Amino acid sequence: MFYRLKKKIRAKYREATPIQLLVAYYGIATIITFGLLCLPWIKLPDAPKTTLIDNLFMAISTISVTGLSTFPIDQVYNEYGVILLEVLFQVGGFGVTMLATVAMVLTGRRIGLHQRQLIQFDMNQPRLSGMVKLVTSVFGLMIMVQLVFGLLFSLYFTWRHVYDSFSDALFHGMYISISAVTNAGFDVTGDSIAPFRQDYGFLLIIMVLVIIGSIGYPVLTEIEAWFFYKLRYRGLRKFRFSLFCKLAVFFAAIFTVVGTILLYLSENGGLHLRADSLHNFMSAMFYSVSSRNAGLQINSMNDFNHTTLLLLALLMFIGASPSSVGGGVRTTTIGIFILYLYSFIRGRNNINIFNRRISREDIQKAIVVVSLSTLLCISAVFILSATEDAPLLSLVFEVASAFGTTGLSLGITDRLSTVGKIVIMVLMFVGRIGMLYTLMFFIRKRDRDLSYKMPTEKIIIG
Repeated sequence: MFYRLKKKIRAKYREATPIQLLVAYYGIATIITFGLLCLPWIKLPDAPKTTLIDNLFMAISTISVTGLSTFPIDQVYNEYGVILLEVLFQVGGFGVTMLATVAMVLTGRRIGLHQRQLIQFDMNQPRLSGMVKLVTSVFGLMIMVQLVFGLLFSLYFTWRHVYDSFSDALFHGMYISISAVTNAGFDVTGDSIAPFRQDYGFLLIIMVLVIIGSIGYPVLTEIEAWFFYKLRYRGLRKFRFSLFCKLAVFFAAIFTVVGTILLYLSENGGLHLRADSLHNFMSAMFYSVSSRNAGLQINSMNDFNHTTLLLLALLMFIGASPSSVGGGVRTTTIGIFILYLYSFIRGRNNINIFNRRISREDIQKAIVVVSLSTLLCISAVFILSATEDAPLLSLVFEVASAFGTTGLSLGITDRLSTVGKIVIMVLMFVGRIGMLYTLMFFIRKRDRDLSYKMPTEKIIIG
């Protein structure tokens, strides 16, 4: 019996595409996380009882590094639970295949072609070559950043007497560093980083860490390569960045700047932004960065007006860059979609940017991803409006937060019905995997396009 089952699993494994295996691995990671979060020793003695659906919700939120929770984390998990969450953030942020590859490299095991293909799809890379080097470089860089800034935060908290002992400062400093870099956004204190809303230097560092995690792994490796290239050739040779790197940085900067301006104008004179202009600007810039994936907050979301909440929902829907810890539609996808609309209106057939032409295949993917992501979120809002007793704006905000794996909420997560929790869980999982890979999960290995073309005929559009 076990032999037949093993043989059947192997057959399914050989028939599966790399994307199907990738989604399956994330599903297995979610199940394992669910089991770990059910352990009694990671919870406080007087912690409120959590149901199985709540633990599953928390497991998916952790693996997708979203930050939404149906119960107050600071009232449920003890120190061991928070440490477990920090470890799980790494699994969700780095990805299952990256951690498996690093483990294989450390143990000296050979990394075969199939494993390299999984890395390629998990990190959304166009080429198969250099996958192992990319993984090890990114992993080393991200861990170093987390440790260095975690220690700096600990020293800073000790110097400012934020916590009573250095051990508490170290505990919270490392958690904030890991949470910012992995864009997790889980609140384990009940106040997030609200006590530091006036500490602009601290907020700037948090924004830098969030950008490091959300800008995209290939961008980080190219910046690292550029730095060592400059040291080696001292400006004698020009380093060439890839088109993806340029687009990822360009669109991330555009969305950050535009988001900052719109949030500043929307909330200028509002409930939260009644202070001086510098505080208004820093708050707007912080939320422009944090809302696109991190979910860290310096005040209650209920302090904002409706226009600001809609802007934040749009930024959460856009999300982070591809091949990063973030979710959502992704910045380059939205960017290519906007460029296509601009080119179409101008009567141009091609999208040219940075002296390169975007391929027709990438344009089609961007249109499909944006369209289906919008349809998915609208469908989710429609379902929640029928099952939940909450304002429509709160439902839109919750859906955008889940799909963008951000974690911001207007306080309705713990009041969701079972159907509502399932809808949000699906959104978080799809947001982390990506809409394109979710679609490709249902395409079999044997499915192929037709080898012939039908006659073309014009139809009336519009």
